[in-house]
Amino acid sequence: MSRLLFLLALTLYLAALGRDRVDLWVDQTVLPPLALDTSTEMRDRNGTLLRAYTVEDGLWRLNTPLEAVDPDHIDMLIAYEDKRFRTHSGVDPLAMIRASGQALWHREVVSGASTLTMQTARLLEQSGTAAWSGKLRQIRVALALERRLSKDEILTLYLNRAPFGGNIEGLRSASLAYFGKEPKRLTDAEAALLVALPQAPEARRPDRAQVAAQTARERVLARAPLTEDARRAALSEPIPMTRRAIPQIAPHLTDRLRADAPLTRTHHLTLDAALQQRLKILARKALRGHDPRMSIAILAADHRTGEVLASVGSAGYAADGRAGFVDMTRAVRSPGSTLKPLIYGMAFGNGLAHPETLIADRPTQFGTYAPQNFDGLYRGELRVRDALQLSLNIPVVALSERLGPNRIYAKMRVAGMQPDLPGTSPGLAISLGGVGVSLHDLVQLYAGFANGGQALALRTNKDTNIARKPRILTPSAAWHVSHILAGVRPPTGQEVGQVAFKTGTSYGHRDAWAIGYDGAHVIGVWMGRPDGTPVPGAFGGDLAAPILFEAFGHITPKRTALPPPPPSTLIVSGAQLPAPLQRFDRAPLRTNAPVVAFPPDGAVLENAQTLTLKIRDGHAPFTVLLNGKPAHTGSYDRDIQLANLTRGAATLSVIDARGQSARTRVWLD
Repeated sequence: MSRLLFLLALTLYLAALGRDRVDLWVDQTVLPPLALDTSTEMRDRNGTLLRAYTVEDGLWRLNTPLEAVDPDHIDMLIAYEDKRFRTHSGVDPLAMIRASGQALWHREVVSGASTLTMQTARLLEQSGTAAWSGKLRQIRVALALERRLSKDEILTLYLNRAPFGGNIEGLRSASLAYFGKEPKRLTDAEAALLVALPQAPEARRPDRAQVAAQTARERVLARAPLTEDARRAALSEPIPMTRRAIPQIAPHLTDRLRADAPLTRTHHLTLDAALQQRLKILARKALRGHDPRMSIAILAADHRTGEVLASVGSAGYAADGRAGFVDMTRAVRSPGSTLKPLIYGMAFGNGLAHPETLIADRPTQFGTYAPQNFDGLYRGELRVRDALQLSLNIPVVALSERLGPNRIYAKMRVAGMQPDLPGTSPGLAISLGGVGVSLHDLVQLYAGFANGGQALALRTNKDTNIARKPRILTPSAAWHVSHILAGVRPPTGQEVGQVAFKTGTSYGHRDAWAIGYDGAHVIGVWMGRPDGTPVPGAFGGDLAAPILFEAFGHITPKRTALPPPPPSTLIVSGAQLPAPLQRFDRAPLRTNAPVVAFPPDGAVLENAQTLTLKIRDGHAPFTVLLNGKPAHTGSYDRDIQLANLTRGAATLSVIDARGQSARTRVWLD
C-alpha cells in the first residue's frame, strides 16, 4: 500500500508545486543515452529480410521505425496501455488519481498509472519500479522526454526497446520470432499478444506459457478498438506454440558482406529472396542419393546488369560431412573444360579460326605436352564448331598454342577473374583446367560472353553502379561462341537453342561444372567434394547440367531469347571462307608471321573514310578482315587500300597464306 500512497502523494505534491519549479526540475534532467545498437540486417532487392545478426549482448534487436508497424497495432497499444498518450505531458494525473483511489478502496493494486512515456523512461534507464526514488526518476525522465521528443519519437523508442521474452527485444524481432512476419501486416490477435507481452515477457511467453499468454491477449482484445465480429475472430485465433528462427537466407554471402562492411547496419542487396530459397531447395534435392561428402554451389545473375540474384554456397549451412560452412561459390577449383569457349572466342576474334574452319583432332605432341581427349578417341578433321560442342582437347590446345597461354591468362584477368596458377607462368594446360578459378569468376566470365563480349563485374549491393570492364571478345566472336554453345542438346530434353551452356569435369573427377545463359540470365553450378578428393564417375554433363536447367526453370518458366548476330558477323559455309580460314594449320606456327606496320594499335585516325593498311613480313597472299568480315582477299600487295569506312571502333585482322595472323584496333573519326 505504501507505493500507492506514494502515487497519491506525488500527484498532490506536483499539483501544489509551482509551475516554475517543475519546469526547472524537468529542464535540468540529464537523459539516458537514446541511441541504441540494433541488429545488422541484410535485405533483398524488394526489401525482404534475408538475414539478421544479434547485437553484442546476444539480443535480437531489429530496428523498428514507426512506419514499419501496422497503425492498428499502435492504436491497440495506446488503447490498452495509455489511452491519453497523445494529450498528456508524460505523466497522466487522472490515471494516477484513479489508480490510487482504486488501491485505497480495494486495498490492492487494481490498475497501474504508468504511461507509455514512463515505461519508455524505465526501459531507457533499465530500472525497476519498486523504490520511490526509481519511480520519481521515471516521472522526471518521462516529463523531459515529452519536452524534447515528439510523441512518435517516444513511441519509436518504446517499440525498439520493449522486451518480449528470452533474447527478443523490440517489436520487429518479436513479430518475426513468434509469427514469422514483419509487424506491418499483423492480425488483430497477433497485435494483441505483442501488446500484452512486454508487461510480463517471461511469464507470458507463448512458447512456454500458453495459458498466461492467451489470458493476457484476451485482456488486450477486450479493450481494443475493434468491432465485435473482429474481436470474436481474434479470440478464436490460436496462440503460437513455438518460436521461429530469425531469417538466415544466403548465409555465406551475407557473412562475407557483413565482414567487408562491419559498420553498415542495413545492407540492400540485389538478391531475390524467393529465388534464393528455391535454389537452396534445389541444391538439397540435387545431393540426394549422392556421396555424403559431396557439396554443391549455385550462382545466378542478371548478365544485363551484373546483379547477383541468388548465391547458394552449399546445400546446408552447417558443420557437417559436406563442409556446409564453406562457401563453394568462392572456392578455387579446377574449371575443367569451361574455359574452352574463351579460347575459341579469342581465336575467332584474332582471325585464327571461324566456326566453319576445319581443324585436326588427332594424337599431337605440343613440345613435352601430349594431351588426350577425355574419352580417348579422335575424330580426325572436323569443324571448329563441332570441336567445341564435343569439348575435344586436341583442337583447343592447338588454338591455345597459337594464341599463347600468357594471352589467355591475361584475358581472364581482363574479365575480372582471379586465376590461381599452380606454377609461376601459365602453360598450355590452362585450356584444359590447369588453373584455379571460382564459380563466381566463371559466372562473371560467361556473363561477358552473354553481353556480346563486354565484360562486367557481378555485384550484390543494390547501391553499386554497373561496373563495365574492358572487352574480352569482339561482338561477332561472342555471338559465334553463344551460337555454338546453344546448339548443344540439353540433358533434360528441352529445346535446343534456348540456353548456351558448357559443362566441365576436372582431372580425376574432382569437380563437375555447368555454366549457361539465355538472353537475360546466367547461372553456374558446381558439384564435388570441398576437400578436393575425387568423386568417381562424376561428370559435369551428368551431374551439374540437369541442375543448371532446373535452376533456369526456377528463375522464369520462359527463356529470354539469345540476341541475333551483330551486323559484322561472318556467317558462311566453310567453302566460302577466305582460304586461310578454311583449314587451321598449326605447322607454320610463328615463322615469319605478318605484322601490321600501319596503323598502330590504339591509333585514332581523323577523317579516315579510307586508309592504307601496311603489312610487314608474313606470306602472301593476304586476307584482311574488318570487324570480322572480309574486306580484302587474295592480295599480294603489302600496302592495301581500304575504302568506305565508317566512324567508330574498328578491328583490322591480317591473315597470311599460312594462316598466321596479326591484328590492330583503331578508332576512325
